[in-house]
Amino acid sequence: YEMVIRDWRSDVCSSDLDHRRQPGQGRAGQSEADHAGLVRRPGDEGLGRQGQPAGAERDPEEEARYRVTQKDLIIRDALAADLPAVRSLLVETWHDTYDGIYGWRRVAEITNAWHSLDALNAQLGRDSGVFLIALLGEEVVGTASARREPDRAAMLTRLYVTPTRQGEGIGRTLLQVALACFPDAPVARLEVESQNELAIAFYERMGFFLQRQARFDGREDTPNTLIMAKRLVMI
Repeated sequence: YEMVIRDWRSDVCSSDLDHRRQPGQGRAGQSEADHAGLVRRPGDEGLGRQGQPAGAERDPEEEARYRVTQKDLIIRDALAADLPAVRSLLVETWHDTYDGIYGWRRVAEITNAWHSLDALNAQLGRDSGVFLIALLGEEVVGTASARREPDRAAMLTRLYVTPTRQGEGIGRTLLQVALACFPDAPVARLEVESQNELAIAFYERMGFFLQRQARFDGREDTPNTLIMAKRLVMI
């Protein structure tokens, strides 16, 4: 995936986040990905609706910035029209992951508060962060969000894949794309539920290490979490 990730950082992320790039930092890997056909840009053949000529003007809701396709997986920025599907994915994944830890009722309370359509809509279009979805065909199968911290760290705030699609590399690709949107971040951080052993093992495989224990967002009414971090290497 590395060639794909390089061009995601320089093309997709740069559409709204160019101010993050350091002076003189170029578009690494662009020509290789162009030749491989991995990066799709406005005007490329095949991106428009059937019968629409290449280069014709498209609705921004359809374009959703630039897209990268790898083995039928599309990762792009979330749009308002995607939010009902994103909410459904989050509710399903939270119950699958946390009912055994907190119980169904508590999980429902948390996800109704954190993953309401209003809460998700407020996260769209933030200059300081990214809100991504992964699609297979028309199905939203994953989502990831990240933001820049005051110390320039990239903070991963969400990474979920629908339970029936876990183990297929979707989470790994979402993580790489999200972090690639912060090319000058010296470190990446995340919070993970302290009893979510599968997630902890996944992040360890991705190079994260334990920093400390905490409460989510520092609040007493939120789950116990572990703060994990990873030093980032410029690609």
